[in-house]
Amino acid sequence: MIDIKFLRENPDVVRENIKKKFQDNKLPLVDEVIALDIEKRATQQKADGLRASRNKLSKEIGGLMKAGKKDEAAAVKAQVQAQSDELIATEAKEKELDERILKIMMTIPNIIDASVPIGKDDSENVEVQRYGEPVVPDFPVPYHTEIMERFNGIDLDSARRVAGNGFYYLMGDIARLHSAVISYARDFMIDRGFTYCIPPFMIRSDVVTGVMSFAEMEAMMYKIEGEDLYLIGTSEHSMIGKFIDQIVPEAELPYTLTSYSPCFRKEKGAHGIEERGVYRIHQFEKQEMVVVCKPEDSMMWYDKLWQNTVDLFRSMDIPVRTLECCSGDLADLKVKSVDVEAWSPRQKKYFEIGSCSNLGDAQARRLRIRVNGENGKYLAHTLNNTVVAPPRMLIAFLENNLQADGSVRIPEALRPYMGGKDVIVPKK
Repeated sequence: MIDIKFLRENPDVVRENIKKKFQDNKLPLVDEVIALDIEKRATQQKADGLRASRNKLSKEIGGLMKAGKKDEAAAVKAQVQAQSDELIATEAKEKELDERILKIMMTIPNIIDASVPIGKDDSENVEVQRYGEPVVPDFPVPYHTEIMERFNGIDLDSARRVAGNGFYYLMGDIARLHSAVISYARDFMIDRGFTYCIPPFMIRSDVVTGVMSFAEMEAMMYKIEGEDLYLIGTSEHSMIGKFIDQIVPEAELPYTLTSYSPCFRKEKGAHGIEERGVYRIHQFEKQEMVVVCKPEDSMMWYDKLWQNTVDLFRSMDIPVRTLECCSGDLADLKVKSVDVEAWSPRQKKYFEIGSCSNLGDAQARRLRIRVNGENGKYLAHTLNNTVVAPPRMLIAFLENNLQADGSVRIPEALRPYMGGKDVIVPKK
C-alpha cells in the first residue's frame, strides 16, 4: 500500500504505475481517492475547529457563573452542547471517509521498481540466469506420483476418502525424504545466520489484510468458522504479523528469520496434468525466510534471499534458473519479485519451486511496523522467500536424482538426514 501523501503529490506517477501493471480499470480510483482525501481533510479541519471552539466556550462558562450571569452561562452551555453534537457527526463522517480511503488505497498497486520488466502476465516473465546443466536421461522419467508409488511412498486414494482431492499420505522413504529436506533446509538457513522460528499457524483478519491483497486473501485463505482466525497459506503471513504495531530499534535491524510451518491453501480452479499429484495441493509444509530491514538495505537482502534458494537446490544437484516477474505478474503489494524454477527432466522444462519478493514498505504501512532511527521514526521494509516447499521439491528431487534401475540417489548434503543412505531403492 502506497502513502496517501505520495499519491496526493504524484498522481500521474501512480496512474502510470497502474498502467504498467495493466490494471486500467483502477485508474478512476486515483481521482476518487484524491477527492475523498480533500473532503476528509476539510472534515478533519472542521472537527479541529469545533473542538477548539467548544473548549474555549467551556472555559467561559465558569467565569459567567462566578459573575452571576446564569442566563448567559446557560446560553453558552447550549452552544457547547450544539457544537458537541455537531462534532460527533463530523467525527463520524471523518471515520467513514478514512475507511473509504483505506479500502481504495488497499486496492491501488504498490509502485514497482524501475528494473521490473513490463509485461501483461507470467508468459512475459524474463529468464535471468541458469545454474547447473539441465539433463534429460536416456531412460524414461515417470510422472512423480508413479515414482513415489514404486517406493510405496504415496497414497492418494486413501487421502481422497479422508479429506477429498488435494491431499495425500506420504509414507516410508518418501515421507522420510520429505522430512529430511525440511530439516536440511532449516539447518542450511541457520548456518547462513538466520534465526529459526516456528510461528502460529492461524492469524487474525487484521494480519491477513496487512500482508496480502483482498484478491489473494479470497483465493487462498481458509477461514475458521465462528472465529476471527485464518489458516496461514505460508509462514510469511505469521512471521511479518509478528511485528504488527511495533516500533523496533534501528540498531536491531535487520531481523533475518527462517520459519517452518504447514501451509493451507484453497487452490481454486481446475489444473492440468502437470499440476496434479503433489504439485498443487491444499496442505503442505514449507521452510520460509523473512527479512525486516532498513529501506536502503532491502534490495541487497532481496539478492541474498533468492541466492540462498539457488544455493540450496544446487547443493542437492538440482539445476535451477531465476525468472524475473514482469509487472503484470506482480501481486499488488510487491515492488519486485523473482521466481526460482527447477529443471524437470520428464517435462524437459523448468517449473516454479519458490518465489522471492521485496514488498518495500507496503506491509509495514498496513501493519504499522515502524523503526525508531536517529532522525525519527520510519517504516521498515519487508521481504520473503521460499527456502523449500517439499511437495514441489520432491518432484524436482526425484526426477533429477532418479537412476535407470528406478532407485533414487541421495546427494551427499542430504545423507546425514537420511540415516547415511546414499540411495533409496523402490519396493516394486
